[in-house]
Amino acid sequence: MTARVILLCHAATAAMRAGRFPDDEAIEPDALSNGAVLAARLPRVDAVVSGRERRCLDTAEALGLAATPSAELDDWSVGAWRGRVLAEIATAAPDLFAAWRSGPDAAPEGGESLRALLARVGAWLDARMSARKLLAVTHPAVVRAAVVHVLAAPPSSFWQVDAGPLALVDLRHDGRRWALRSSTLDAF
Repeated sequence: MTARVILLCHAATAAMRAGRFPDDEAIEPDALSNGAVLAARLPRVDAVVSGRERRCLDTAEALGLAATPSAELDDWSVGAWRGRVLAEIATAAPDLFAAWRSGPDAAPEGGESLRALLARVGAWLDARMSARKLLAVTHPAVVRAAVVHVLAAPPSSFWQVDAGPLALVDLRHDGRRWALRSSTLDAF
């Protein structure tokens, strides 16, 4: 039996538009003005899970989905950088910021390294190899980490994966391996 895990990035937030590391903010008021249309295009699933942050829960609610929050789907922890503008951090701590962007083991104070994020998301995904149809409302960083895991790509590949608001990734496991299926909501 094929397992299917569909990852959906949360809707847009003010932090995304401002180039700021997220805090626990809500989605933008008009981010899902067409939520009913979008929800109608989502595939039928057996279960819905989400990150515990407000932006994931708001997205699920706006789509009419009853999601079970899961810590494994929480956003990439950036510790002391939470809520701060990326450009400000790059200027104030250029060496640390550069190390974080180029080294998979670097992390901001109190935060999670890229390698730790990849391990967390990979373990969560591999525990779902027997899931029938699961939808996860989560964060761009979690979606990117899942793609890197499925492709067995090096950690540096994380930075080449783009996942914006409401991006959708369809993953399948056939009992032997994960595969990435390219799809859009129009395909469902």
